[in-house]
Amino acid sequence: MSSDLKAKSSWKTGLSLIGIIVVGIILNILGTRVNALLGLPLYIDDIGTILSALLGGYIPCITVGFFTNIIIGLTDSYTMYYCIISVLIAGVAVLFAEKMRRLKIHSILLAILSFAFLGGIVGGLLTWLINGLSFGEGYAVDLAAKINRAVPLGYFVSNLLSNFLIDLVDKGLVTVIAVIIYKLLPLKLLNFVHTRSWYFITAFENPTVHNRKKISLRIKATLLVGLSITLVASAAIGVSVLQYHNSTVKEYEESGRYAANVIAEKLDADRIGEYLEKGAAAEGYTDTEELISTVIKLSPDIKYAYVYRVEQDGTHVVFDIDTADVEADNPGEVIKYDSSIEKYKDLFIAGKEIPTDITDDEYGWLLSVYEPVTDSTGKVQCYIGIDMEMKRLRSEEFEFLAKIISLFLGFLILIRTYAVWMTERHIIKPINSIAHVSRHSGYDTPEAREKWIRMLDLLDIRTGDEIEILYEDYKRAAQNTVRYIEEIQRKSEQLTKLQNGLIMVLADMVESRDQCTGDHVFKTAAYTEIILRQMQKEGVYADQLSEEYITEVVNSAPLHDVGKITVSDVILNKPGRLTDEEFCVMQSHTTEGGKIIDKAITLVDEDSGYLNEAKNLALYHHEKWNGKGYPTGLSGEDIPLSARVMAVADVFDALVSRRSYKEPFPIEKAFDIIRKDAGTHFDPYVARAFLDAEEEVRRVAKLNMEP
Repeated sequence: MSSDLKAKSSWKTGLSLIGIIVVGIILNILGTRVNALLGLPLYIDDIGTILSALLGGYIPCITVGFFTNIIIGLTDSYTMYYCIISVLIAGVAVLFAEKMRRLKIHSILLAILSFAFLGGIVGGLLTWLINGLSFGEGYAVDLAAKINRAVPLGYFVSNLLSNFLIDLVDKGLVTVIAVIIYKLLPLKLLNFVHTRSWYFITAFENPTVHNRKKISLRIKATLLVGLSITLVASAAIGVSVLQYHNSTVKEYEESGRYAANVIAEKLDADRIGEYLEKGAAAEGYTDTEELISTVIKLSPDIKYAYVYRVEQDGTHVVFDIDTADVEADNPGEVIKYDSSIEKYKDLFIAGKEIPTDITDDEYGWLLSVYEPVTDSTGKVQCYIGIDMEMKRLRSEEFEFLAKIISLFLGFLILIRTYAVWMTERHIIKPINSIAHVSRHSGYDTPEAREKWIRMLDLLDIRTGDEIEILYEDYKRAAQNTVRYIEEIQRKSEQLTKLQNGLIMVLADMVESRDQCTGDHVFKTAAYTEIILRQMQKEGVYADQLSEEYITEVVNSAPLHDVGKITVSDVILNKPGRLTDEEFCVMQSHTTEGGKIIDKAITLVDEDSGYLNEAKNLALYHHEKWNGKGYPTGLSGEDIPLSARVMAVADVFDALVSRRSYKEPFPIEKAFDIIRKDAGTHFDPYVARAFLDAEEEVRRVAKLNMEP
């Protein structure tokens, strides 16, 4: 397609989208005007919303629902706060649009019920909140009263039911009208609209064969946009509500202090002592009391007004006024400190300014202000207390919160709709394809690596922008990575084989000097692996027995006697009992082995796990659990675990093998010795694991047993 044709098609697409939105808004507004002219107790403000869902999907539908309320709200601000209801109805209309187009009666009825639930129940709750926890007045309230008289459901439930019934009629009417209009439209127009790039009959497209996870990525993008918008909205709403709360509390405080100042101007502070002593009999007392009563009556928010003198022995009542729920205390009476006075007792007694206090107790949610009253000498004689009832603040805050949340949510859903749509069209689809392949790629086998490269080739992304560059670079990097991994694996396998081979050759060279040890290094390595695997199975020392650790110990096990290379052949192959001096030389093979491996470790640039374990094995495999071994006399778990395992394997192989100084023991006797020395010579857990694996031990012992 030429650039001119593409521009013309794009222009037509944009014009058709705008046309559906404009027509939808006009139909909604006309519906409300007709409803007003006929004086119907309905709304008829969703014909355009439902028709735009049938014609164009969620993009024009949500736009129509939102801006209808905004435009009508320019003349009736109350309507503006219901934009969230219109947006929700628009979203539901999109979900049912395809089946409504095909006149599926059960789907149309279900859609009407859903619309009525959103408009009647959810909208009714919003009305209740906006009206300060009241449903206000009107036909719906009158119908609710009739319902409640017929079936006592209570004020709240009957009003919700009334709203639902009215909305059921309203949404049934507008849905039928919208479907009729849709069916009367020319087929050519419908086909044109339904092939536009912005058209979706549902909120999600069906994924293509090679991109099964597109919906999941779309949801992730939706959540990301939604979360960002929600955080901004929450912060804005939170700040707004906090500002509203603080400003309202300040108004209460100012009203309370004004009332206190009115009383203070008429109160003769020089006569407080007389008022306390004589009460109503004192001159001027009754006039002041009447003034306080008048102040309470003039302000509906003042719940209590009183005059107190606070002293160490308690609160001395100067003036107190009877209320409907609390009987006044008598003049001169000493009462206990209440919570507010208790909190600032020292300030009261010292005659200082008292901060405004807010309490919520058995007397209600009150804001208390205390105004000091000074006599002619400037000394504080008492305090005027005004308790402002803040019950009204709760309902006003609910109303404010409902309005602002409704307005914000409607706007945010609209923004989210367009943001996700643009993101999906221009970013998500191609990137999601790459992400899908990446999520299902593997590196551990040649087949997995080949599949990875093949899936990348099949994507064949050609967007002609940075995303295509990203795709090509990613594919090239994947190919290089596969080649690199294969080369590394090949070399790693060669190095591992070479390392293990050199260890076995070195160990075999050392052991070959002992004419009677035979394949000792192979058998002890096999016993070591049997013990480690059995302990792993039994959950013993689970924090240490990782696969890497077991591999390192088994691979380094043949080096446990590497120190024997420093021991004389005469001592090593002596047929009889060693002298004390000869035994000391034989014992030195442990420390000499440690030194040899230490030198090897210094030649390695980085830590080598298998060499560290080889050192532990060489140096400590003759240590005993009870601390009576050599060369250092370590005991218990101070002995490295690998050495404790080798101690069992080494002793058992020595027992069942022929030596220059003894004949082999029967296997049963060797097992008995291991069992007997558990807890003294051997780690009891290691010995138990060895004995529990008796069948595998016997197999190795018999396989290598001399004739």
